Amino acid sequence: MRSPVTSGPEVSLQDMFAQSTAVITQPSVATFERYEKRGGLQSAFIYVMVAAVVSALIAALFSFFHSDVTFFGQLFSRLITIPIQFLIFTGAVYLIGGSLFKGTGTYPEVAYTFALFFVPLTIISTIIGIIPILGWLVSFVIGLVMIYFGYLAVQSSMNLREQVPAIATLVLAGIANFAVGAVLGGLFVVGRIASGS
Repeated sequence: MRSPVTSGPEVSLQDMFAQSTAVITQPSVATFERYEKRGGLQSAFIYVMVAAVVSALIAALFSFFHSDVTFFGQLFSRLITIPIQFLIFTGAVYLIGGSLFKGTGTYPEVAYTFALFFVPLTIISTIIGIIPILGWLVSFVIGLVMIYFGYLAVQSSMNLREQVPAIATLVLAGIANFAVGAVLGGLFVVGRIASGS
């Protein structure tokens, strides 16, 4: 029996970009199924770090046009929050889908499957997000698109083909992600207050 945390094969960024293109232009459970075992944890995390670095650089460079953010604040916050949010969310999908709904996927399959749409959509959202007003609207639309792709990815990576378990897994993972993010954000605020900054 295969361990649920075995990393799996590793692929190049070029291969992952090609797979992302296929997943985004031909969204279906079958498309995700085609690629879910082609990469492992290391590939998924490297790909997510690419999104974090690109997003951080874009946000940091455009921070000079906004008075309420700083260059280093944008740079470090995105370098830290993007990978952490990805880990928390995909971990929640794996744990909830497996324990509550008897999903049979592995964590590397979940992480890799989600990375294939998360990375390009995060980069696109960051690029368009720098445009005032339009950025908010497009970011909202991209958020809806991510939910749809997440639904397909849960069905594929956790082998939850029925709608209710797939949707419930996605919703509960979203709630868990929000709760953990709120706790971490609260700890950050408390730390700043305690340090006097």
